[in-house]
Amino acid sequence: MSVQAISDPKGHPDSRSRRLEAWKEIASYLGRDVTTVRRWEKREGLPVHRLHHSKLGSVYAYTWELDTWRNERVSGALPPASDSDSVPATTWLAGRSIKAIVLGGLTIGLLVILAAGFAWFVRARTTSTASRSARIRALAVLPLENFSGNPEQDYLSDGMTEALISRLSAIHDLRVISRTSVMRFKGTRKPLPAIGKELNVDALIEGSVMRSGDKIRISVQLIRADTDEHLWSGTYDRELQDVLKLQNEVTYGIAHHIEVALTGSRPGLPSDPRTVAPEVYESYLKGRFALHKATLPGLQDAVRYFQAAIDADSTFAPAYAGLAAAYSNLGLVFFGKPPGESRPKVLAAARKALELDPELSEARAELADALQKDWHWAEAETEYRRAIELSPNNAAAHGGLAQWLLCQGRTEEALASARRAQELDPQEFNGHQIGGLLFYSHRFDEAIRELHTTLTIDPNDPMAAWYLGFALNGAKQYDEAITALQRAASLSDRSSAVLGVLVHAYGEAGRRAEALQVLDELYRRRKKGYVPPAAFLNAYLGLGDKEQAFVWMERAAEERSNIMQFLKVHPFFDPLRNDPRFAEYLRRANLS
Repeated sequence: MSVQAISDPKGHPDSRSRRLEAWKEIASYLGRDVTTVRRWEKREGLPVHRLHHSKLGSVYAYTWELDTWRNERVSGALPPASDSDSVPATTWLAGRSIKAIVLGGLTIGLLVILAAGFAWFVRARTTSTASRSARIRALAVLPLENFSGNPEQDYLSDGMTEALISRLSAIHDLRVISRTSVMRFKGTRKPLPAIGKELNVDALIEGSVMRSGDKIRISVQLIRADTDEHLWSGTYDRELQDVLKLQNEVTYGIAHHIEVALTGSRPGLPSDPRTVAPEVYESYLKGRFALHKATLPGLQDAVRYFQAAIDADSTFAPAYAGLAAAYSNLGLVFFGKPPGESRPKVLAAARKALELDPELSEARAELADALQKDWHWAEAETEYRRAIELSPNNAAAHGGLAQWLLCQGRTEEALASARRAQELDPQEFNGHQIGGLLFYSHRFDEAIRELHTTLTIDPNDPMAAWYLGFALNGAKQYDEAITALQRAASLSDRSSAVLGVLVHAYGEAGRRAEALQVLDELYRRRKKGYVPPAAFLNAYLGLGDKEQAFVWMERAAEERSNIMQFLKVHPFFDPLRNDPRFAEYLRRANLS
């Protein structure tokens, strides 16, 4: 450590102060690790200075400034951090060219095996200050920061975040917040206690992924959420030439130590993993990155990337699971792919993934969803429950089981499962999912309250506006329903599914001319491409034309449209329930 009397940056001599010449010295002085100190600089204005030279950047700090900052932080008088992002400084990257940094793209193989490998690492620090009285029962993995100096490599740090979440989600008796809910904190300046409170967790994991030329560094740390107390940290360095070994060594090493810190037990060593070529895993990670954009172009890109991974390695199970998820999303009404086109691809991809790796919880949840929509109810339930057994924190599996229970008419059990999914992923399984379940349960006022709350938080959520239109229809508040559905149509690029419910609302409100005008739009659209039969079915139910409603119900049944799984509970079908033809559809859908 360099120690010398200095003059402070404002020109006030202070013989008591020392100048600390590197991150390690600053971290040592503050009694924390380097990752924490760098986070403090970025988020909380820790006073660190920089000198930039032709080939490297130096950091330094004055002890009197650090003491002042620390005292203000403890007293709560610390002013907000600057809005400008600091540039990560590290001698590890010193002297390396941008070209060398970009070459780090080969390291994509780093993340491949989550539950396998031999636990070793070059350097790891561990502190176990957690006590039995403060056991961690809920955890969130914050987005790992990309310290590679190349924003185009975000898919790598995001992929490691998702990998770590997936690994930790397999731990029973630990609630792990899902990816969607934590990714909104990417790049945030919120204090960790505030994030912990918002996510309702006991602890947070944060860290970074950094690579340059032929070297890789991953740092993670476990922090108690309410006190910002550092509980454990580990740093892992390896050479790029060992990337295939590093795939499982680092991932298992991180998960192993975190699991020990959480549960106080040491898990057994997994069996030797398979290897995967870097270009295969790169395509897979890019597919995951595109999948989570949840847009039509993003889903199309995801299919392309996953297929590229499969073409390069037909035995890589996660790529098939990702492909199943992409096709499943393309089959949703807002994207409008016919079930006959998308669902067989979901089933084939999910089954292939499970043939290669029966332990893939994600693939089982996707298979269950497709089986349910194809009316194979018993098989779907088995797959949902097996997915949850394999990964108790799989929010999608809990949410899918909620839908399954709803379709069986077991609404209270469905809501309980949905609330569990919401606990695990409050961002993804949000108010529109709960509001939809309440609508199908004929609890219209509760649904309206839930959906209004969701739209207060995100006024531009088309699904929430659409379901609000359903709920207001059910409550016979037709003018309000029309307003909500017009908003949903605007937000969804006039989705055919939304327009069908808008016709329904116009019809129930007695505004027949407007209803027929929108219905004509649907027929004109149908001449040019696919329009879900459910759009016409909902429209004619609102217009009170039962005969046409049954015509379109038959077409929906022939293609096993998504709406048919809700035959038993959908409030819009109530006027048809006493008709013998409706009982026949229940029988055909294996719901009688």
